[in-house]
Amino acid sequence: MSDTSGKPQNTAAFYGQAVASFAVAMAATAIGIFKLNADAWVRAFLAIAVLYLVTSAFTLAKVIRDRQDTTAPPVYPPFPKH
Repeated sequence: MSDTSGKPQNTAAFYGQAVASFAVAMAATAIGIFKLNADAWVRAFLAIAVLYLVTSAFTLAKVIRDRQDTTAPPVYPPFPKH
């Protein structure tokens, strides 16, 4: 009998894709802000705003995940063999 914990596990490929996607998005945003034809204070403001947005998104994702974990219905084992 297999051990089912009730939580689906992500594959290494899915994790790698998520990390790579985040890295590409952050790099593209950083390059775009750096090459923006504006004063340094405008670029600095945009960089801080992006960092604030990223940290807020991580916090929101954690709060939603925690709420779902506490309100999730119980996981029942497969039908018992008779």
